[in-house]
Amino acid sequence: QVQLVESGGGTVQPGGSLRLSCAVSARAFVNYAMGWFRQPPGTEREFVGVVSRTGGTTYADFVKGRFTISRDNAKNMVYLQMTSLKPEDTAVYYCAASPVTATDARLYANWGQGTQVTVSS
Repeated sequence: QVQLVESGGGTVQPGGSLRLSCAVSARAFVNYAMGWFRQPPGTEREFVGVVSRTGGTTYADFVKGRFTISRDNAKNMVYLQMTSLKPEDTAVYYCAASPVTATDARLYANWGQGTQVTVSS
């Protein structure tokens, strides 16, 4: 059974930065690709980025150059470093685990509870 707990959300001004963390309780954490998704108010959940089992990353176009995903296999942790934040980045952010590297949320069976990020002046 895989359990995920996000932390690090909060309110930040436009142009600011935040780092989200995801603690993963799982056997063989290294066997999972770890994705980040977000759900802005009133919209569907959308893909943000994913880090593969070997550390490769893929990002949604709207976060390229601003967000960075990393993982620490020794600590069972995944991170989402967000910079140059915009009001449209306001959303609940979720981390998720999958045995495959995927951008489709339907391929992720394990999800955290989410953490709110608000970008506002």
